[in-house]
Amino acid sequence: MIKSRKGILVRTGIVVLVVLLLLFGIKFWLGYEQYEAMARRGPMRVSVSVSPVRSMRWQMEFHAVADIAAVSGVELTPQLAGEITAIDFHSGEYVHQGQLLLEIDNSNQRAQLASDRAALELAEVNYRRDRRLYAAKAASHSVLDTAVANRNSARAAVANDEATLQKLAFRAPFSGWIGVRDVSVGQYLTPGTPIAALNAWNPLRVQFTVPQNRLPQLHPGQTVRLTVDAYPGRIFRARVIALSSRVNPATRNVTVDANLPNDHDRLRPGMFGEVTIHLGKSRSLLVVPREAVTYSTFGDYVYVIQKHPFPGGHELPVAIATSVRVGATRGVWTPVLSGLKLGEPVVVAGQVKLRSGMPVILHPAAAH
Repeated sequence: MIKSRKGILVRTGIVVLVVLLLLFGIKFWLGYEQYEAMARRGPMRVSVSVSPVRSMRWQMEFHAVADIAAVSGVELTPQLAGEITAIDFHSGEYVHQGQLLLEIDNSNQRAQLASDRAALELAEVNYRRDRRLYAAKAASHSVLDTAVANRNSARAAVANDEATLQKLAFRAPFSGWIGVRDVSVGQYLTPGTPIAALNAWNPLRVQFTVPQNRLPQLHPGQTVRLTVDAYPGRIFRARVIALSSRVNPATRNVTVDANLPNDHDRLRPGMFGEVTIHLGKSRSLLVVPREAVTYSTFGDYVYVIQKHPFPGGHELPVAIATSVRVGATRGVWTPVLSGLKLGEPVVVAGQVKLRSGMPVILHPAAAH
């Protein structure tokens, strides 16, 4: 009985061993067939689009966000307190330098002026009389000195009254466009109360900042191109007139001031736009389509196509990740400052499927 059981176990073990050997043999045979097939047709390849590295005349440019400001622009405020008796302008109109804009109650000042003018007339009379008496040696020099001082004091009082009256009649300090008024007749004004904004629109100032390393490439007289979202596709041209006399120690930037003609009054102070300024002369640079560059925190790179041998005597194109140093993209092109050679094919589509060293099937990229 025991011998029969042992015989069964031995036979069962032999059957299991044979089955396992058969399975491993089939798997090995299939793997070998697959390897032979791959050796005959080569490794699996990824389809990509390629474009050659080109040479192009390239004008180095600098771009920055700019503020548009008025050459002359102020928020009108009174110097003296008082009640508004008349407003002599309309919101949004053009006013001329010296034009009367607003009148503040001046009744007390006019009365004071009349009193001081009467005092001046009396002081003039006393001065003339004392001068005659002094000439006739009928009065001392101190009497004449007092008469002169009284006359000068009376003149100063009249001048002060007249200056006060001029400040109560508020006039435009320069010609320009006045904004929406913030006051009404009968309102009591205190010094510093906003009345309205006054701005000259032509010319305007364009102000922007550039890093300190750009300072040697900037100078007065350079042309600046300005675009604003209010006028898509339109380019306004300004001219650099000054650079800041110091570098901002907080940002290490330099402020640039440009003069912008605004003959048709299209632009307004307070708008912003993007400026482009050419730096130096144009030069030949290697460029690639912007899609070719992969940006990474570890460095920018492109996939360059090279020929590599594979088992089975195959020589296939492979994509090699190559580190590059690039400049600012403009349109569809990105300048390559180092890392590539003229004419090298680079991958412009299909990078997401690639790893460095993978064989590829090449397709020409669409013309740029």
